Amino acid sequence: MILDKAFYHRDCISVAKDLVGKILVRNTPEGTLRLRISETEAYCGEADTACHAHKGRTKRTETMYMTSGTIYVYLCYGMHYMLNIVTGEENMPEAVLIRACIGADGPGKLTKKLKIDKSFNKKSVLNNPSFFIEDDNERYSVIPDKRVGIGYASIEDQNRLLRFKLGEKL
Repeated sequence: MILDKAFYHRDCISVAKDLVGKILVRNTPEGTLRLRISETEAYCGEADTACHAHKGRTKRTETMYMTSGTIYVYLCYGMHYMLNIVTGEENMPEAVLIRACIGADGPGKLTKKLKIDKSFNKKSVLNNPSFFIEDDNERYSVIPDKRVGIGYASIEDQNRLLRFKLGEKL
C-alpha cells in the first residue's frame, strides 16, 4: 500500500519512527528499485538547532515550509544529495531525513543508488509514479539513537534521540 498524505501529515518524530521498515520505490526507464528504509532522522522545525529551518525561512529552507509529503533535497558538502520528506502542517518546517536503506548504508549512497538529485526538490511522494514510499506490512522494532553530523547544534539537540534505526523483524 502506497503511503498517503495522512501518513506524512503528522509530527516529524512520529513519521521518522514509522518510516523505518517501509519501502522506497523508484521507477526509472531502466526498471524499478525497491529499498527498505533502515535509518531516518527527525528535524523538528525552527526550535530545533539542528534543523535547516532553525534560522527561519530562506531560499534553501523554503521547501520545508511546504505541504506534507513534499520532497526536500539539498546538496551536502558540495557532493552528496540528501533526501528528506516534509511532514506536519504547512508553514511549520519539519522534515525526515532518509539516512539509509538496506543496500545503501548512507544518505549520499542512497540518493546515488536511487538516482535522486536536486530535480526532485519540491516534488511530492504523493501521486508520483516515479518515486513513492509504500508499506508492505512487515514490522520491525525501531531503535532510537542520537542524530549524527550536527556538531553545529546545541548540546541539548545533539543529545536528542531523533535518529531511528531498523531493529529485528517482529
